[in-house]
Amino acid sequence: MIQFCFRLELYDYCGSERGQLNTIYQSPPVGESSLRQRVESLPTKPGVYLFKDVAGNILYVGKSTSLRHRVSSYFGSSHTLSPKLWRMMARVGDFEFFLTHSEQEAILLECNLIKKYRPRYNVRLKDDKSYPYLKVSLGEEWPRIYVTRQLVKDNSRYFGPFTDVKSVRQMLNLLRKIFPFRTCKKTLKVPESRPCLDYHLHRCLAPCIGAVSQEEYRQMIGQVILFLEGKQEVVIQELQRNMEMAAERLEFEKAALLRDEIETAKKMCEHQKITAPEGDLDIVAMAQSSNQAYMMVFFVRSGKLMGRENFILEGTQDEEPSQIMSTFITQFYSAASYIPHLILLQHLIEDTVVIRKWLSEKRGGVVTVQVPHRGLKKELVDMVAENACQGLEHLRLKTLSDPDTIATALEELQQALMLPRSPQRIECYDISNIQGTSATGSMVVFKEGQPLRSHYRRFRIRTVSGANDYAMLQEVLERRFRRSEGTWVVLPDLVLIDGGKGQLSSALEVMQHLGINSIPVASIAKEREEIFLPQRTEPVVLPSDSVALHLLQQARDEAHRFAIGYFRRLHTKTALSSILDSVPGIGPKHKRALLKKFGSERAIKEAKLEEISVVEGITYSLAKRVKLYL
Repeated sequence: MIQFCFRLELYDYCGSERGQLNTIYQSPPVGESSLRQRVESLPTKPGVYLFKDVAGNILYVGKSTSLRHRVSSYFGSSHTLSPKLWRMMARVGDFEFFLTHSEQEAILLECNLIKKYRPRYNVRLKDDKSYPYLKVSLGEEWPRIYVTRQLVKDNSRYFGPFTDVKSVRQMLNLLRKIFPFRTCKKTLKVPESRPCLDYHLHRCLAPCIGAVSQEEYRQMIGQVILFLEGKQEVVIQELQRNMEMAAERLEFEKAALLRDEIETAKKMCEHQKITAPEGDLDIVAMAQSSNQAYMMVFFVRSGKLMGRENFILEGTQDEEPSQIMSTFITQFYSAASYIPHLILLQHLIEDTVVIRKWLSEKRGGVVTVQVPHRGLKKELVDMVAENACQGLEHLRLKTLSDPDTIATALEELQQALMLPRSPQRIECYDISNIQGTSATGSMVVFKEGQPLRSHYRRFRIRTVSGANDYAMLQEVLERRFRRSEGTWVVLPDLVLIDGGKGQLSSALEVMQHLGINSIPVASIAKEREEIFLPQRTEPVVLPSDSVALHLLQQARDEAHRFAIGYFRRLHTKTALSSILDSVPGIGPKHKRALLKKFGSERAIKEAKLEEISVVEGITYSLAKRVKLYL
């Protein structure tokens, strides 16, 4: 039950049930001086608050277990606010709040208000709409299985939500290859004179002509539900028994159909196998860019990967991963048809106790939320996080693959950076090292907005000792622009440096030393995505949704990826070589043989003694010594 403050209306806070109006408060006249006084009069009870601008537009929706404490934190020192919240508070002209009887009600109301108003400063699901579900209509006499976007309390089973209706239809088609359930919308009150084509194709049991009993049909629908829950082994065993019984009754055609269903089910199970804890769990990880977060969810049921879905969160600029993860968990599971007993997360979430209690109430049983730091669960989270990173990169490439988008990005870039011509060729540079060891540099090339990987180059730092990124960058640039043959002869329209003012100054110094003053140079700092230019004290800050900024970010991230990959290979090789050098009896020849055979320190450590001892020149006793030192 919710009390409404500063607004006289009934709000549908829980989907189909109406909240009841308890107490009405009239809003006092809006004025900047009165805001702080009103904050001090807020109750210390759970609820939801809304910030508005002077025109009454909702800027932000938040929840809290204590409204006074949370809202007053926004009116404190501006130094404690993130840049995003600082910009928001500069526009706030009024606020209102709703009291709730529990923190769980506050979570649900916050989700509904964000979906309704889509405030600018909230983290929110992109293109928030009714996601597709797979519905098993158990309320019907002869249940169907179909795709729907509406959750209705009609005793049906729902599986989802999914982000791609195409993937749901593919799953539906796969299920139909195993289970011949009906898909038509007939009422089946009066028997048909003849079945449809699906019956002759063995894709339906034809209840329309009475070819199957209701008990047998319901049994098959139960198998579908078990299959969707990840209990395929139970289904396969039941199908196996039915096949054997049909063969004993000499119903060889039916036995053959069941045999084919079993084979299809087994093949599907092979693709779903994953090393995971027993039981049901969801694994949630993310990859974050400037103003978006790419959320990935893996659904594991009974130790099998039943599917995965990705979601885009908008408005994540200046937000901490814990806040982004908390927002996604509440928005996603508020619409989820099923909540497992275990949810593995990449990052800690805010209000963990409250959210865990809310999830447990929604599930009807205890829900555990964990952020694993080691072991199998950590490996699973890392795997999902890697998928999220790949998904975000694919999304970026897809966004910047459209010719019109690329043309717009290059035009914006030319105007924003005051370039003499369109930056058709951009070269981006980055340095990677740990305290000066295994130092590497990278050069990536973007031609007409697209990566030109054949022109990528790696540099192993030769002349700089110690941790001096500026000198390393200068070495890389000098080596690049002193070359004048092959692909090196093509000069860029823009040199982009990963870094801030210091890196830009170092790059300009070496360019001037080489007498190259015609090539524009800029640097991009990752923390605030600021772009620094020569002869300009203030950085250029492009809008977070600017395609020009996205192009620079993609070039910067690609240069970092290319540099860090080379650095890791060198660092691993160096570290491994130093360890092997310390093993008595292992000389250069033995070391080369081990590296050629296993390739990495981890592979040698994980190898068995017998595997190491078969390497040329390595005896069993020497293999034991290697294992001991590693």
